Amino acid sequence: MNAVLALFVLALLFAAGALVTAWLLRPALGYARKLTVYECGMPTVGTTQVKLNIRFYVFALLFLVFDVETLFVFPWAVVCRELGRVALAEMAVFLAILFLGLIYAWRKGALEWE
Repeated sequence: MNAVLALFVLALLFAAGALVTAWLLRPALGYARKLTVYECGMPTVGTTQVKLNIRFYVFALLFLVFDVETLFVFPWAVVCRELGRVALAEMAVFLAILFLGLIYAWRKGALEWE
């Protein structure tokens, strides 16, 4: 427990030290024109906040789900024989749930770019 506490305190000191060092070494604040929004060298026209389609976020979440799936499947595949049939059944259920989620997203049109 003492080692965990020491590591936690060390991490806090490292983070605080990095912030203080960055604050001490940063350049002084510039003039007003330097602090304005920079967008490709052109003055901004209209609002700079753009609403993105929700499909971009849904697609990103689907990618994340299947990316995390690979993080579970590869280590499992390495020790598959030692785990036995129960682990095989559990992985089959896991993959079936993910496959059903993919079918659901496909039917809802989450993978379409129209």
